[in-house]
Amino acid sequence: MTDRILVIGGTGKTGRYVAESLKAKKVTFRIGTRNPRETNHVSFDWMNPTASAPAFEGVRAAYVVAPTNTSDHEKVVPPILETALKAGVQRFVLLSASSLERGGPMMGQVHDWLALNAREWTVLRPTWFMQNFSEQQHLPTIREESAIYSATGEGRVGFIDTADIAECAVAALLSEQSANSDFILTGPEALSYSDVAAQLSKVLARKIDHVQLTLEQLIEHLKRGGLPQEYAEILAGMDINISQGSENRVTSCVKDLTGRAPQSMQAFILREKQVW
Repeated sequence: MTDRILVIGGTGKTGRYVAESLKAKKVTFRIGTRNPRETNHVSFDWMNPTASAPAFEGVRAAYVVAPTNTSDHEKVVPPILETALKAGVQRFVLLSASSLERGGPMMGQVHDWLALNAREWTVLRPTWFMQNFSEQQHLPTIREESAIYSATGEGRVGFIDTADIAECAVAALLSEQSANSDFILTGPEALSYSDVAAQLSKVLARKIDHVQLTLEQLIEHLKRGGLPQEYAEILAGMDINISQGSENRVTSCVKDLTGRAPQSMQAFILREKQVW
């Protein structure tokens, strides 16, 4: 057994920052990816358990990012994590979401499985990513239409920088004692999408509008962006929950895990302003 760490999804939104942080700390790690290109990459595909099994050889701890192309995580993820346990993996750090309780849909199912089966586990439940505005669904509409589309109304969200999520993950992977608990991760303030639009407008020196959609309109908007019907319905439903106050909270978990305060939205926008 070595002290190697496996970063599943190590080229993704949070995984790449986890990998960068581990490298800076001189921790031995490998990246599990469907398209291995570098010497520390290893083949990993949630839909191919047999081919993915060798990725766990010599691994002590794993950062787990579940697949985004399915909502049936209970069927897809636990069989591979069972393989990891048999290979000797001791600790798992799962990326879930603030809206997904243990035993709930998607990563909530994996959360429950880990709590019942893994000796050492941590579940990170971040709220919505700041990077959704700079890399994901809102980027093209901000660039091309100076608009953000949502069904959140004036509901507030404690948006978080994915780099802060990654630092929490690294802390959980490397800590002497496993938390065996979940943490709701937020930024330092709860903002509405209209608040974000106003901050973008100020920094970019052009008006960015928050266009408020109905549930049905948002589902169609997400489907046009390439999401399957079921996944679009789940995400749109989360927007409705936000409008009803589900994400209107700020926690101290980032500071509790890392020892420092999370990044603010204003600092994030100033850092990323060239992308818009």
